[in-house]
Parts: sequence; C-alpha cells; structure tokens
Amino acid sequence: MLELYHNDMAVCAAKVRMALAEKGLQWTGHHLDLSKGETRSPEYLKLNPNGVVPTLLDGGRVLVESTVICEYIEDKWGGVALRPAHPAARAAMRLWTKQLDEGVHAATGAITYCISFREAHVNKSPEELEAFLARMPTQEQRDRVGAAIRLGMDAPQFTAGVRRFVKLFSDMAQALAHGPWLAGEAFSLADIGYAPYVARLEHLGLGWLAGRDARVADWAARVKARPSYQIGLVQWFNPSSLAAMAKTSDAAGRKLQELLQPT
Repeated sequence: MLELYHNDMAVCAAKVRMALAEKGLQWTGHHLDLSKGETRSPEYLKLNPNGVVPTLLDGGRVLVESTVICEYIEDKWGGVALRPAHPAARAAMRLWTKQLDEGVHAATGAITYCISFREAHVNKSPEELEAFLARMPTQEQRDRVGAAIRLGMDAPQFTAGVRRFVKLFSDMAQALAHGPWLAGEAFSLADIGYAPYVARLEHLGLGWLAGRDARVADWAARVKARPSYQIGLVQWFNPSSLAAMAKTSDAAGRKLQELLQPT
C-alpha cells in the first residue's frame, strides 16, 4: 500500500504524482493544506521533520525529498523506464534533477511569492505581518518572505529568480538540440522533474518565457501530451489557486518584459 502526503499545487508533489502515474501505480492520498500550516502539525513532522511535501509511505518505509522519492519509484517498480540506459545519459539526467534542488526550486518559490502569494498578506497590519513571519522556522526565510510581501516584484529575489529561469531555458534549448528529451533520446525523471515548474510559470502568466525557443516549446508540448501529465498535474490543478495567480499575471508579464529589455 502506497500513501502519498501531498498538496494539489505543490511542484515537488506534482513530479512524484507524475512518476507514480508513469508506472501505473495506485496510491492513497493525504492532501495537506499549506495555507493552513498542515505540514507543520506534530503528527506530520514525525513523518517529515522538514515540514514539506511530499512524503511517500511504502508499507513501513517513509521516504522524503521528491528527487529521492522519484528515484526510489524507478528503482523499485518495473514498467516504463524513467532512467536512460546509457551511463552518460543517466549522468545527464541527474545533473538536471540536481539543478532543481540547488536553485531552480528556490527561484520558483521566489517568483511565485513575489507575484501571487504575497497578495494574501499585503493588507495585513504591521503587527499581523510580523506575527505571520515569526512563525517561520529561520531568520533567512522570514527576511526573504518579508521582502517578497513588502516589495513584490521589486524584491531582489524576484530579479534573481527570473535570471535563473532565463539561464535554465537557454540550457534546455542547448540540450534539446541533441535529442528530444532533456537527457537525450529517452524520456526520463529529468523531464518529469521540470514539468511542474514550467506549469507554474504558465499559471503565473509567464509561460511565454519557456516558449521563446521552439525546441523548449516543443518539449513542453510533448510532456503535456503524456497521460501521466494529465493524471499527475492537470487533474490536481486547484481552480482557486489558478484564479489567484491569474489576477496578477498581467502585471507579472509587464515586469518580466521590463527586466528582459536589453540594457
């Protein structure tokens, strides 16, 4: 019996759902509301001390960290292969998934908060805002989220996040010049890993950033055509979350165009 603790719109949870769908695996879900702090409950922290989603339970085994969970799924279950056969291509796949954990995920969080998530907090009184920030586990997180709420798309991390994605899509275009998928000829965990991040940009009204190169746009279309994308992502898209992100998409598009203007 597989159990997945997840959130409908969380990018890390989405890639695990997509990997499970590729393998045709059934699972029981426990949906956690991030806005209500359900990942910080004492019960959940016993499973995942980091207080994040996803967490996968396989019998008595508890697995955390989405990149590790996806590798575990590939290691344990047969069916469609989600790692390339050639060692060099496998290494390329892991270089792609490594980037998610070492910068792309943080850039996504920064962009999302500065554009959309801040809207839930901008009208709070100074006292309410400080109380909200005080619940965060580290001073670094309090400073970062505080800047996103107060400054929005003028916060330093927004510009840094945009630059990270500009580099990412340039790197993707170069890789896709040598094969149909990020790690070469075979669809892999690398493609699964990046699918939710491109979807998030689209929800924020910034999907055109990925589509500026035809190779990246074609890759994205082929990922979306896979049944696992529909099962793991689309059927979990939350209408309320999509509407909230759409409200600020026009302003985000204008700001991004401004940032991308040649200097």
